[in-house]
Amino acid sequence: MKADRPKQFLTLDGVSILVSTLRKFDASPLIDQIVVAAPHEAVDEARSLVSAAGLDKPVVVIEGGERRQDSVGMAMRQLGEDIGIVVVHDAVRPFVSLDEIEQVIAEADRSGAAILAIPVTDTVKEVQRDSVKSTLRREHLVLAQTPQAFRTEVLQEAFASARKDGYYATDEASLVERGGHPVSVVRGSERNIKITRPSDLSLARFLLEEEREPVE
Repeated sequence: MKADRPKQFLTLDGVSILVSTLRKFDASPLIDQIVVAAPHEAVDEARSLVSAAGLDKPVVVIEGGERRQDSVGMAMRQLGEDIGIVVVHDAVRPFVSLDEIEQVIAEADRSGAAILAIPVTDTVKEVQRDSVKSTLRREHLVLAQTPQAFRTEVLQEAFASARKDGYYATDEASLVERGGHPVSVVRGSERNIKITRPSDLSLARFLLEEEREPVE
């Protein structure tokens, strides 16, 4: 992002991306508890932002780990014993809709594991060094998004197996897949962008204006 602070603390129209994202989950009646895993150097700032946000749901801010998987594992240890579904979301995806959150939760409740994803529209090439090795059939490919939702016991078993084997993955669904549990796909949205590059901020500002437009 080439910024002087973690990207989730950058602002869109005066509101941090983190708080904008949290407000989406705070608005869902299906969400009981929220845990934020923040970088070591940013825990105090995250707590300050959360405290000032005026959210209705209880929010705990903890120090995360070295990798995403470490952070999610640490966050899971903060959950109450009666939590039946765990939902994992990128703090820098503030444009997820309430409907998408609730659809992926409903599917995880039914099947045990679910992710948001969108179809691949570009042709995808598998390469080796600087040469094309093969062209992948895009009708079998999707781009995974978050939130990803799981029955608590399904995700806990996947994390326990990964810890035992020293295995790391780039998302939680990969850990669940590794254990042989099927993962359902819920259609996501192109609006649910992950803000990772400077150019994403311009698109985010446009999407924010769209969200504010009154529905006729």
